[in-house]
Order: sequence, then structure tokens, then C-alpha cells
Amino acid sequence: MTTIEQRAAVIPILGDELTDFRTEAGEFLDGKRDEVKFIGFRLKQGVYGQRQPARQMVRVKLPFGGVSPEQLEALADVAEQYAPLKKGHITTRQNIQYHHIPLREMYDVLRRLGDAGLSSREACGNVVRNVTGDPWAGVRDDEAFDLTPYAGAFVRYWVRNPLTQALPRKFKVTFSASDDDAAMTAIHDIGFIPRVREIDGKQVRGFKMVVGGGLSTMPKDAVLITEFVAVDEFLKYSEAVLRLFHAADELRVNILKARLKFLVHRVGADEFRRMVEEELKGDWASKTYDLESLLFVDDEEADAPAQPERPDEVAPEDRAAFERFIEVNVRKQKQAGYAAVTAKVRQGDLSPQQFRELARLLRKYGNGRARTTQDQNLVLRWIPEGRVYSLWKELQALGLGDGDATEITDVVSCPGTDSCKLGITSSMGVNRAIQQHVQSLEIQDPLARQILINISGCPNSCGQHHIGNIGFHGASMKNDDRQIPAYNVFLGGQRREGQPLRMGTLAKLRIPAKRVPVAVERFVGVYQAERQDGEPFNDFFDRVGVAPFEAAVKDLTLTPEFSTDNLQEFIDWEREGLYVLERGEGECAI
Repeated sequence: MTTIEQRAAVIPILGDELTDFRTEAGEFLDGKRDEVKFIGFRLKQGVYGQRQPARQMVRVKLPFGGVSPEQLEALADVAEQYAPLKKGHITTRQNIQYHHIPLREMYDVLRRLGDAGLSSREACGNVVRNVTGDPWAGVRDDEAFDLTPYAGAFVRYWVRNPLTQALPRKFKVTFSASDDDAAMTAIHDIGFIPRVREIDGKQVRGFKMVVGGGLSTMPKDAVLITEFVAVDEFLKYSEAVLRLFHAADELRVNILKARLKFLVHRVGADEFRRMVEEELKGDWASKTYDLESLLFVDDEEADAPAQPERPDEVAPEDRAAFERFIEVNVRKQKQAGYAAVTAKVRQGDLSPQQFRELARLLRKYGNGRARTTQDQNLVLRWIPEGRVYSLWKELQALGLGDGDATEITDVVSCPGTDSCKLGITSSMGVNRAIQQHVQSLEIQDPLARQILINISGCPNSCGQHHIGNIGFHGASMKNDDRQIPAYNVFLGGQRREGQPLRMGTLAKLRIPAKRVPVAVERFVGVYQAERQDGEPFNDFFDRVGVAPFEAAVKDLTLTPEFSTDNLQEFIDWEREGLYVLERGEGECAI
């Protein structure tokens, strides 16, 4: 097997950088550093303030979601030794986050992560954030080529790059492996999809490139910048875009409208393409890009495990559940005899034991490669097809073997008021409540099971509520002087791989938080009762509109009266005291 240094550390780890963090953090805690300046400093190291005083979140970057057994063990150590909640959380951008860590302990956290080739550098702040990617890149049969080396090169070129240390706002990039667009290029500042063209008789690799997408309070779809940019030029084209973004001083006036999408959609796609071409005429564009030295080269196939002499024998009592797991959670790789297996991670949370056991399973059954997904799961790659059953049995024992990944019970959400200053509601609590309620319904209808649910604890869309078939974002209601946790509702979004990504429609609804699981049940009931044969949820929504859904939950939207009988309505999910809207100032734009 190749070593960590050879295959796992996409971002170079700089010991002096971590030492500087320890020094600066210590002097800040001793009152010797200006708070605003220190916030900017720690954000670049991926350390983010929480709503709880004197506690921090650290965001660990996993470029294109890639993670090794050694790294999983380091993540387990951090969860066990430093995270009070004893867990790590997979985000919708393939990072791992830890919450409630005292600042004085953060150096030890960063050092343990760095020893395993893991970095939090520029995971927060107005910089190029984690570069996400298709979890099946390199193993899917519809890709033009494996994008992984080039995604790694993009990461390495831009991390610590002087141009991107003080952008107008954060900058998000993704690489999808095929036109199925599993990495959702349409909601990113830059998105790439591999292409191959014949030029002068040679097959040339390149990318389709889109720009200007994003979610939050004003979602926008990305626009096409070019159908083809050769791999030798894709960093230069990216730099042209980032130079335009950096120089757009008008974006710095209002942090709420400082993302690239506002510039792109204000001037229009044609004009922005012209601006890029003009920028490429600058003197800076004559420099040389040493792509070869930046590529992340990892020959995964060289470490592929041998095929078993005798495939696993499935126990008769397991056959039905295992076949369902195969149907939903397992994808054959383009490499004959191997499969990529999705472990469903409920709410994206992993315990120290689960981290360590996943590391063991990667060594036992695979070749030590896994990738997190944008829907908060984990894909174990290079599993011999004849060993999938044994792997599934072990995943089941860990609580990671549910055969419903990317189905209605696989609910995506951000942490919400568990930790975030901007959170309005307990999105993780309502996530668990929805999942439990929907599981109790035992939905067998295959089309209804395809409905995807996303939840954000506020309008900013860290839980990507815009692109769920059913989406919720945190809000509040009032009865006299009493506040009630609630959710706004979006319908008809789409994030499923292979379907065109689209934003949902905001319904004229606000539902108290404790009634949301029942609202989901009724939305599903409207769809099942009134759809045509074989009609998917979004096609049904397009045909009938929002009115039947609004009518089905009208009674749920009525503001509850404050009384002993209704007291629980005034308490958020998994909370004890009466709800009070407490929203601080986030640090994303500092």
C-alpha cells in the first residue's frame, strides 16, 4: 500500500502555520490581540465561532470528499478526545465539523489532524473553500476521465494563494465526473465537468466550466462560461474568474450581496464571458502553470484488493434486506468485479467508534479509499462484489447499513441552533423527528420513497433546503408575546443525481416546528393520492402547483394558543426551555 504522504495529503500541512495559530490564540485569550483581527486569522485556519460563548467549531477540509483509514482514525481521536458531543459531522460540502471545542485546545486538534494529512486551512472565511467533487469519480462508467488529479491540482494551486486571502466573500468550487452532475455544479461559484475533444488529431482532456451559482437567501443557477477549456488552461481560466471577483469592489459594499453570483447575473452570461476573455489578455496570463507538479496522483487500482476465491453466501433471512441495500446503496464500478458501497450516516454524525470501524472496514474489504458525499453519507470504494454482503453485515452492526441512502428517510440538514450563531431552529432535532415519523409510515411506494427532504436552520441554506423535493428553513411565529419555532416550506426542488438540478418554490406556509413531521406525511399523502401512474413528485408538483399542498396542511399553520395542553409547541425539538429566537452575527463574511 502507498503511504499517507503519497496519496492522502492533498493540502500541504505547514507546522509553522499551526505553531503560529497556537501563539496567536494564546495571546488573544490573554487579551493581547484585537478580536476582529484575530477572528479573521482563525477563520483562515478553519476555526469558527459558535453561538455558545468561548466555544469553537473546527471545519476539516476533505478535498473532493477523499478520506483514508489513517485519517478516519485521526478524526475518531478528535471526536473522542476534544469534541464534547463525541461526534464528527459530515457537511453538505463534504467537510467534517466538530463543535463546542475550547480555543485553548484547538492547536492540539489541528496538530492531530495535520499528522494524518488533514487540513482545516481556509475552510472558513472569504477564501476558496473546500473543493468538492463527485464521490464516484474515477470509478463510474460514464465519465470522460478521472477528474481527481485535477481537482487536487485546483486545491493545491489556490490554498494559501495571495490572490484569494481577502475575496469579497467565500468562493465554492466543485467537480462533477459526468453530465449526471452528482456534485451539483449549478449551485457553485465555479463548476467543472470533464470533456474530451479531438484537436489536431489528438484526444485532449478538458472541462465544461460554469460560474455564478449559489443558494442562500437569493439562489441563482450557474451560467456557462465555456463548453471546453483544456486541462492545461483550466487553472488560468479559473484565475481570470477569481481576479474579476477579487477586483469587484462594488461587491464589498454589501456583504449580503458580495458573492460572485451577484456580479455574474447583474452583467449577464455573455458580458461575463467577455470580461473573462478580456482579463485573459492581461500580463499575468503569460505566466506558466506547472500543472504536473500540482496533480494529485493516486493509483487506486494498484491497491485494489484481490477478488475472493469464494463469494459471500447470503443468509436466506437476509436476502430481501440485502437485495434492497444492493439496489439503493451499491453501485458497480467501471472496473469489473468491484463496487462502491454507500454507508448511510444518519444526520451526517459519526461517533469515534464508527470512525475507527470504518477505517478497519476499508482496510479489510477495500483499498483504503472512501469519500464523503454532499448528502452527508460515506462511499467505500473498491469493494470486491463478492464481499459486499460481509461488509453490509458489519455496517449494519455499526448503525451504518440502512438500505435507504438518498431516499425519503435519508434527511439532510445543517446543525442549526445546536451550534450556529445564525441558526433559528433545531434543524437536527426536526431531522430526527421527520426520519422517525416517516420510517413509522413504512412507505413501500418506490416513487414516494424517491422524495428527498432538506432542512436548514435558517434561510442561508447550509442544509440546501432549496433543492430538496421538500425543503424547510427555520423561522419563527408569535402568539402575543410568546415565540414559536417554525419552518417555511419549499416544494419541487431537485438534487437527485441524473436529474436537472432546480430550486424549489416557496409555499405560502409557515408551520410550527413540532407539526413538521405530520406536514411531511400529508405532503406525501397528497402526492400518492392524486398523482398519475408513474408520475414523479416534481412532475406532479408542476402539474398541480402548490395549492393542494397548502390546502392539505392549512390547519397545521394555525398559530397555537399558549396553554398547558399546547406547551410543547413552544419548545423546539430536543430542547427543554421555552423557545426564544436568538440569532447572532455569523462570521462567514468577516
